Amino acid sequence: MAEMSGKVIRYNLETEIKHGMKVSNLAYAIGMEMGLLQEQCYELAVAGMLHDIGKLRLTRYVSGERNPLVIEEIKYVRRHTQLGYDALKDRGYSEFVLKSIYYHHENYDGSGYPENLSGEDIPLGSRILRVCDTYAALTEKRPYRDAFDCSTAVRMMIDEVKNFDMQVFLAFQRVVHNEEERGETELCS
Repeated sequence: MAEMSGKVIRYNLETEIKHGMKVSNLAYAIGMEMGLLQEQCYELAVAGMLHDIGKLRLTRYVSGERNPLVIEEIKYVRRHTQLGYDALKDRGYSEFVLKSIYYHHENYDGSGYPENLSGEDIPLGSRILRVCDTYAALTEKRPYRDAFDCSTAVRMMIDEVKNFDMQVFLAFQRVVHNEEERGETELCS
């Protein structure tokens, strides 16, 4: 899967699996916090684990040899949601899982991709993954920066709250706060 090193694409499958696990666990916990049915929470966990699987196909489109990436390469990196959807659509996954993956970079204010959906037009699973993916990315070490601590990551997300469904974001904050109160660090490490 792809990892940004400066602007150059590198593949580190172990890092991407850990990222998927964090997104998966957080998505499940948020679904439970929001009172979703157990089956839907399970599907959120599956979608969280697979949300970036389309990045595996980026080697066909992105050389990773140029720094910075050229505009054409950035367009392909943004296609990872479509590539993931296409890779999974005939493999028995539900429409809920597939749509959650396809739209997980849509922002609540309509500024995301792949289709610039906004508000309730974005599937609920995607709105949940959007929050989880952002938090996971901020709390993970990257080649170009250290991981942010949980509190800093949440503050950074508050600064960009326009990107998130407020009900989902509040459930996310309760989950993270409850984990901190219990002294657990699974979602922050």
